[in-house]
Amino acid sequence: MGHKIMTKNWIIKAIIGSFLAGILSTSTANAGEALMAVASNFAKPMQQLIVEFEVDSPHKISMTIGSSGKIYQQIRNAAPFDGFFSADQAKPLKLVQDGLAVNDSLYTYAIGQLVMWSPDVQKRRAKAVKGARPTIAIANPKTAPYGAAAIEVFKHTGVMSEFKAQLVYGENIAQAHQFIATGVAEFGFVALSQVMNEPEDSYDIVTEDMYSPIKQDFVLLKHGETNQAALDFLNFMRSKKAADIVKSLGYK
Repeated sequence: MGHKIMTKNWIIKAIIGSFLAGILSTSTANAGEALMAVASNFAKPMQQLIVEFEVDSPHKISMTIGSSGKIYQQIRNAAPFDGFFSADQAKPLKLVQDGLAVNDSLYTYAIGQLVMWSPDVQKRRAKAVKGARPTIAIANPKTAPYGAAAIEVFKHTGVMSEFKAQLVYGENIAQAHQFIATGVAEFGFVALSQVMNEPEDSYDIVTEDMYSPIKQDFVLLKHGETNQAALDFLNFMRSKKAADIVKSLGYK
């Protein structure tokens, strides 16, 4: 009797083991990889989103980071990206119009918030008392939407001509942030998402009436049109879970 029970248990275990092996092998077979091109302001949120996605997915997502303008040009030059997370809406739309991206994949994943940041407030105030003009860092307004928004703020307040000579331009918003963090510039304009862990008195959120809304769209590129990993990740980015993460990291 004992031998028969052991035999039955072995058969059950074998069946279950075979079943699980089939599931695992199917999961591995369906696993894929995708490469996302991501605007610099969204680098940190994207890292967290990828981690959350990969918890429940066999796919692996990697990313390359840069200014939206530079990435746009790279895509036009056949860079092998599967999806593009821009810091604006214009560039993803233009890629659709040019036949380089999938039309019905356009999606506004975030609305950015511009802040004026100065990690060393005392140093900036001391320099101002002496009558010295501060150096101000912004992203290149020709390629980075947050840089263009900063220029709008200067024009809106009527001080563009007064401070134009003090501006230093980062290639993207990440470099502008670096200029400020390392003291190359006394203060500057960056994304709220970049300074959320900084002391609250070191930055001020710029009111929305001073610049055009920074609506950020992603788009599925033609290179990734049949890539299941890319399709699944962009579908995840439309979920409430992803939206909640995005909002918690300094976006609307």
